[in-house]
Amino acid sequence: MAINSTREDEELKESIKVDVLKRLFANLLQYRGKIVAVTLLILLTVAISTVYPLLIEKIIDDEIVNGNVRGLFIMAGIMIGLAIISYFATRVWRRIMADISNDMILNIRRKLYIHIQELGVDFFDQRPSGKILARVTGDVNALKEVLSSTITTLAPEAVSLIVILVIMIVKSPVLSLSAAVAVPIILFGLYFCEILAHKRWQMWKKKDSNMTAFIHEGIEGVSVIQSFNAEDEANREFGDIVDEVIHAFRRAVVIADLYSPTIEIAGGLGTATLYYLAVTKLGVTAESIGTLSAYVLYLGMFFNPIRNLANYYNKLITNIASAERVYEIMDMEPLVKNGEEAEDMPEIQGNVEFDHVTFAYPDEPDVDILKDVSFKAKKGETIALVGPTGAGKTTIVSLISRFYNTKSGRVLVDGKDISKVTIQSLRSQLGIMTQDNYLFSGTIRDNIKYGKTDATDEEMIAAAKAVHAHDFIEKMENGYDTVITERGGGLSNGQRQLIAFARTLLTDPKILILDEATSNIDTKTEILVQRGIEELLKKRTSFVVAHRLSTIKNADRIFFIDDGGILEWGDHESLMAKKGAYYNLYASQFVSAS
Repeated sequence: MAINSTREDEELKESIKVDVLKRLFANLLQYRGKIVAVTLLILLTVAISTVYPLLIEKIIDDEIVNGNVRGLFIMAGIMIGLAIISYFATRVWRRIMADISNDMILNIRRKLYIHIQELGVDFFDQRPSGKILARVTGDVNALKEVLSSTITTLAPEAVSLIVILVIMIVKSPVLSLSAAVAVPIILFGLYFCEILAHKRWQMWKKKDSNMTAFIHEGIEGVSVIQSFNAEDEANREFGDIVDEVIHAFRRAVVIADLYSPTIEIAGGLGTATLYYLAVTKLGVTAESIGTLSAYVLYLGMFFNPIRNLANYYNKLITNIASAERVYEIMDMEPLVKNGEEAEDMPEIQGNVEFDHVTFAYPDEPDVDILKDVSFKAKKGETIALVGPTGAGKTTIVSLISRFYNTKSGRVLVDGKDISKVTIQSLRSQLGIMTQDNYLFSGTIRDNIKYGKTDATDEEMIAAAKAVHAHDFIEKMENGYDTVITERGGGLSNGQRQLIAFARTLLTDPKILILDEATSNIDTKTEILVQRGIEELLKKRTSFVVAHRLSTIKNADRIFFIDDGGILEWGDHESLMAKKGAYYNLYASQFVSAS
């Protein structure tokens, strides 16, 4: 899928629809026992419905013609009894199917969500989160009706169609021609709708996905919209997107709705042919009234399953686009994954080495961000990474975290190539903090313990005290049990960052990565944080990406990153004495920032 915005349509790989359907319907196999029970109940209702015309034929030709009132009441009783059996059988299988379809959708959504969590950061960088949300919610929901209808519509109606056709042929091959006349019209309509409608439903799904992404983006960025008085512009843009969704939907519906009239025309033609054949070829006598009546009923029943199957087919081509979108994500391979022989990372001591590392982002493989970079960081050492925007500072810490694989060269931790260890065993020993540390809706306690759910309250409070978060938390109405909203609404930027610091420090990481982690903290709060983490930095290897002098000057070594490599390195005093790139950066930025 190409990188796109909320206004750009997603690229969808063409897939073989039969393969998509096989994968979709394979979900039914795990419910074999229930499906067998549902199938038997459906066959029972089909058998009851197909026997009705035969009973009508007997009532007319035998009971009514012969004036047998007692026989008429007996037949009526039989029909009522069969109707009651059919009613209860239908209720049972519909309830079972509701349970099956709901459970299937939950399983599909669960699998999709788990798979998305396994995809790398490149997946999320390349598309708006609203478009991902559209697939997890709307597209998965669209599959429910198709999966359910496969059993409740496709199976019974197909069986009914075959049974009715066999009965019609056995009773009168000539009258059966009335049904055969309609078949070419039905098949032509089916083919016509399949070609045009599927592509149009795909386009509608893309436009609908754009709308979901725009709404999500608007909610996330509402403060920016309001601060720039851009409400009218956002509303106009949203109106344009909605118009595109409506237009795409109407274009798809126009084609889909053509199929229903096709069935009606075919049914009318078949009925006219039936009466024509009955009058001109067979002749209508008193003895054949029952047979003709049964045929009229069977012909109506013949087109009912076709009509229902047509509706099912419309649902299928409408929602197969959703299945394609779901399975496209399910088929995506994570950019970074465990190798076949990957081993668990032993307890990390903290030695990190870059061995001739070259790196380019997947969407621009020919543009090297890092070029033959080599360095070693010793256990307990604090490395500050500075340099202009886009120089590769974040790229270095992302490679240590193994969010990406190197293009060439190796990243080693304690002498072990991290591409040969399991991702979970590596990251579980890292502490990674970025500028936007996400807080989840829930209590402050839940957020601090997020990375270590089994931590004691004493450990949690100790971590909060270390970063000077404890005092402001205690002053809140419910202390650590204070409920916060998504992203920490109601807290200041500094408070959110302090809670995120406490969350990271509670896990006691062996390697600490701070990527612009203090950029949103005011100077006063930063002083508190610096005091809290100073001792902790000494106990672990730390990589710090920051623009603030106070975060950098106390580092053991400073790497000035630019032009794909490390231009200068040393401590603050030695680099200032060189009066090189770091000195110029310090003079132009750090003095004013401090």
